[in-house]
Amino acid sequence: MRYDRPVSEEGTDQVRADERPGPPAKHDRKPPQALLDFMVSGWEVPESADLGPISGLELYQARRQALSKRFPGLLVVVPSGVPKTRANDTEFRFRPATDFLYLVGDGETDEVLVLEPDPGGGHRACLYAEPESDFKTAGFFTDRSGAFWVGPRQGLRAAAARFGVEARPLTELEHVLRAHDRGVVLRGVDPAVDRATQDLAGPDEELTSHLSEMRLRKDHLEVDLLQEAADLTAQGFEDVVRALPDSQTERDVEVAFFSRARTAGNDTGYSTIAAAGGHATIMHWSHNTGQLRPGDLLLLDAGVETKRYYTADVTRTLPINGRFTPEQRRVYELVWRAQQAGIAAVRPGNDFQEPNRAAQRVLAHGLEEMGILPVPAEESLRADSQLHRRYSIHGVSHMLGLDVHDCAKAREELYPEGKLEVGMVLTVEPGLYFQPHDSTVPESLRGIGVRIEDDVVVTQDGCRILSAQIPTHPDEVEGWIADLWSRRRD
Repeated sequence: MRYDRPVSEEGTDQVRADERPGPPAKHDRKPPQALLDFMVSGWEVPESADLGPISGLELYQARRQALSKRFPGLLVVVPSGVPKTRANDTEFRFRPATDFLYLVGDGETDEVLVLEPDPGGGHRACLYAEPESDFKTAGFFTDRSGAFWVGPRQGLRAAAARFGVEARPLTELEHVLRAHDRGVVLRGVDPAVDRATQDLAGPDEELTSHLSEMRLRKDHLEVDLLQEAADLTAQGFEDVVRALPDSQTERDVEVAFFSRARTAGNDTGYSTIAAAGGHATIMHWSHNTGQLRPGDLLLLDAGVETKRYYTADVTRTLPINGRFTPEQRRVYELVWRAQQAGIAAVRPGNDFQEPNRAAQRVLAHGLEEMGILPVPAEESLRADSQLHRRYSIHGVSHMLGLDVHDCAKAREELYPEGKLEVGMVLTVEPGLYFQPHDSTVPESLRGIGVRIEDDVVVTQDGCRILSAQIPTHPDEVEGWIADLWSRRRD
């Protein structure tokens, strides 16, 4: 666990050159003592950001209270996480752990939310975090996580105001952890927290699964944030379509979408799949190194993650020159009919798997009509057959939220084997993929890959499509592209 470096025994603001916190990189050099002494003097108090409470503050407080009731008498520890190494001493852009975000709303590296049992039977919530930068100690410039390197921390007062939770220095966390012998910890997020809590006895796996299950049903704030993600994603798809006439490669497509994600949101919610031609038959193609060729299809699977970290997950398959060929349209229309059937099956009380079964039935019968399926569709749909899955190997739905594959640690009987409930948000994304070298497929169809994916929220009488502003019917897709290109010329 990381702590601020102490000042000298005399209480002065001098720090020795060999007291640099953390292991240095090979290219780092120890600063001379004269520089250290000079650097810790002459600083005015920096202006602090005037940050008000985040929207939906009462909902985050309610989530913490619900978690408290689930683990009475136990210390609950949920860290924000640490930066992940990309290569050597370079790191990926930090994103707080999903469960921490769900309970707090935002966060910085090395923070820890603790629910400490109180005598009344509930918990006292406290956020342990780094305080405001102290320019009287040298860590602000000698530590590579200091303010001079990565910017100032938000500090304790701002954190308390933003999140409606008491905030205390991270240096006090170890004392709190040592005061308890029973607790639950979200493990695998922060190695230092894992080490510091290794003697805590408690059902850690229950905490992990329960947090996923809490997120199965979205509250109104989450639905609004997911709608924002879908709206921004629609703008990103329009950016891509406008850029298509000047684009040469799949990476041009990726860049066009990424620009929207980073300027209007936080980032993309996952690695963008920009798959042209035969690459569209590869489920998770993300190299994006291929060429865009007129007459081919472009399968674009992308989602904007909002500044509050909720992500969309949308796929459209677009004709690069603006018009489907007859063969492409035939495949596309089959997938479109399958998606319509899947969406119609998204209703409260239905099995989570029902949209998948509905879409697969359409795909299997369509493949039989095309003469591709070697057995009757009904035979293929049997659990002991599934031959149609050669051309459609993935499921049709997954939960969506703070994670693109949300609620992944929920108990299986709740997800994916549970029932759909009002407030659940999921994808509906059937696809057909005819590999370029598949001899069971007519040569005219080889290399065609089509997926259509929308994000839907379960309502009282069915579902609402969050991403409906991006057309899916082939006629509407062609008209949408033509309209964007005509306005581009204007």
